[in-house]
Amino acid sequence: MFEKTSEELHEIGGYNTTVEIKQQPELWLDTLNIYRENLEAIESFLADARAMGEGRLSVVFTGAGTSDYVGDTCAPYLRHAGDTKLYDFKPIATTDIVSAPRDFLNPDVPTVLVSFARSGNSPESLAAVQVAKTFVKNVKFINLTCAPEGKLAVESADDPNALTILIPRANDKGFAMTGSYSCMTLLSTLIFDTASLEQKTAWVEQAAKMGEDVVAREAEIAEFLSGDFNRVTYLGSGSFVGLAQEAQLKILELAHGLVATSWDSCMGYRHGPKSFVDDKTLVFVYMSNDEYTRQYDLDILNEINGDQIAAKTIAIQQDGSTKFDGKAFTFSGFDALPEGYLALPFVMVAQVISLLNSVRVGNTPDTPSPSGTVNRVVKGVTIHPFEA
Repeated sequence: MFEKTSEELHEIGGYNTTVEIKQQPELWLDTLNIYRENLEAIESFLADARAMGEGRLSVVFTGAGTSDYVGDTCAPYLRHAGDTKLYDFKPIATTDIVSAPRDFLNPDVPTVLVSFARSGNSPESLAAVQVAKTFVKNVKFINLTCAPEGKLAVESADDPNALTILIPRANDKGFAMTGSYSCMTLLSTLIFDTASLEQKTAWVEQAAKMGEDVVAREAEIAEFLSGDFNRVTYLGSGSFVGLAQEAQLKILELAHGLVATSWDSCMGYRHGPKSFVDDKTLVFVYMSNDEYTRQYDLDILNEINGDQIAAKTIAIQQDGSTKFDGKAFTFSGFDALPEGYLALPFVMVAQVISLLNSVRVGNTPDTPSPSGTVNRVVKGVTIHPFEA
């Protein structure tokens, strides 16, 4: 796909998605610069937020769909890489906050609601902010969005309790979120990671090089999709559980449900969900760079491969020293990245798989829902009035 001309990509309905996957390494460097430019404002805003009350500040990462998985991906990493004496990181979907606020928010706990939104026009994104304002006594808002003209950005522009940071080039035109997901994941990680700016810069620059490696190795990824299959599952541990959820959604969205998907944690998959696997299933496992955690990733990989119940078992990994009998996509020749940054090139592998699979099943990646029942910005949502 990355070698096709613009005309060829337009002909198969995959121009936007292909370009937006490919440009992500460049966007990550842009996002790093956006973080640098806003660093003073970020630090000042968080200092004001911490002054709202004593004890740890509740930092709620929120969004819907892929935007929800941003929080699921970055929060586990930040629970050990962020300042946990100051912040309590919690990923909670906007759909949960809006539908059952008393179950997910504590009105007496000072809170920063970090909203992830590609367009900023989803009804749940806007409603979650209003619910939090109504229900939580001391609350501030960080909006990480890709659309300057979106309602989330526009309506918060004059709010002294809100900080909006824009990543405009990541506002994907294609149906599926690609660069918007990875850039919002990166920006939130940069904001709360306690590593030095110099270290963060080195990690982002390396992640960008690894992303370019994904593009260069498209043929290798395509080989995983050879043969007969109609199911795909993604597994991971820690931050890669959220990543696995996002990876399976990309398959589901771009193939319009023609390929069944599942996802889980590596240890959790045995507890029933493994029933999904049959001889037409591709099983992808995101392998952690943490030596302890990787043992569990390897266990499930070897178990499924040894059971001979799947069409293929494939590791997506950076550390190639762990040997097993299945297939692997290995990033070689790079220093080990922490999971919060390794998630970026890892998700690109899944995006390429989803793009190639969409074409394989005869779908159009840019507009994968021919009936229009699933939309780029969600429709058909009724927001009911809430009173605290």
